[in-house]
Amino acid sequence: MKRVLIITILTCLVIFTAFVGLFRIFNITGKRDRLKIGFIYDNDESTPYTYNFSLAKDALEKTYGDKVEIVTRSNVLDDAMEEPLRELAGGGCDIIFFNGYSEKVIQLAPEYPDTQFCQTSYMDMTGKTVPENYHTFKGEAYQGRYVSGIAAGMKIRQMILDGTITQDQAVVGFVAAFPTSEVISGYTAFLMGVRSVVSQAVMRVYYTETWSSYALEKSAATRLIDDGCVILSQYTDTIGPAIACEEASEERPVYFVGFNQSMSEVAPGSSLITSRICWEPYVLAAVDAVFANKSIESFVTGNIHGTDVSAGFDKGWVEMIDMNQLVMATGTQEAMDDAIEKFKRGNSDFVFKGNYVGVDPEDPNDTMDLRNGYIENETTSYPLFHYVLKDVITIVNDD
Repeated sequence: MKRVLIITILTCLVIFTAFVGLFRIFNITGKRDRLKIGFIYDNDESTPYTYNFSLAKDALEKTYGDKVEIVTRSNVLDDAMEEPLRELAGGGCDIIFFNGYSEKVIQLAPEYPDTQFCQTSYMDMTGKTVPENYHTFKGEAYQGRYVSGIAAGMKIRQMILDGTITQDQAVVGFVAAFPTSEVISGYTAFLMGVRSVVSQAVMRVYYTETWSSYALEKSAATRLIDDGCVILSQYTDTIGPAIACEEASEERPVYFVGFNQSMSEVAPGSSLITSRICWEPYVLAAVDAVFANKSIESFVTGNIHGTDVSAGFDKGWVEMIDMNQLVMATGTQEAMDDAIEKFKRGNSDFVFKGNYVGVDPEDPNDTMDLRNGYIENETTSYPLFHYVLKDVITIVNDD
């Protein structure tokens, strides 16, 4: 009887040990059946930037259904990030995504080692030491800006040919938030796309000194229109500039090029096209990695620099949407496709290149000769081009 009991006990121990081993393998190799995911937005989903970012949340819900529990916090200013961050991380979120620029994320990440923190990049990450559970990512927006500039240039050329404007009226306007490299890179790429079609085109830029103010953005757009701009774009967060173009087009032709969100509903007569950063590829891959208990960078496809990742048209991180066939110039699609194909083949040195001299707005002694070209996002997902082109870009103020 004792022998039978001993054999039974040993058998149970073997089964238990095997079960524990399988349990560890089960967890090490993934097979997690549910995740809690947090999203923290700097605005709400009524603004183009946050709405576009929220599409990644929608993609997660569609892909995983009840396998994910998603918690969101909206209208979180950068200096108010700590409380919601601690709330979500302390509340069991396995991974949290942020579209704000707060440094609190990188500071607090080490306190929650079981949570992965994924933030849209807000500074040059080259050579920086970051916590293992902190990641940055961004689509290479300059590619979409350049292609949308081609669409704008094609429209301007049509306007010149049909006599709507003269060559010296080929002026584009840009409503910008701040003179950061991210913003300067975006509007410069846009102008380079325009000038690839209309070489005499110039740009006027108005800084609102805020990311999100409908009144200021619309006022800035109206000022640029009054200054003679025939096409506008923006790097701010509201629909104000698009509305200004739509209202102005009732008096004379003024067209709008969007960023991140379609403007065809609010500006059906003036909206030309929109480029957007697609956050979905990164977010879906990052969640896949957490499900599998693997490093995020081993699942994401893109230009990987440590825990920082970027990509463009080639990986589906940038796309063109909302092409308005009613107002688009003939041949626009073909011209855009040619440029997109170059980007997909890995060619990008043609964007920031030409007989131009750029000046750092913070230091006039810091200049860049673009005859040899400049490659954006070569070492980091955050755009670094920060030179205002002499003679072709004018910064407008209220003086």
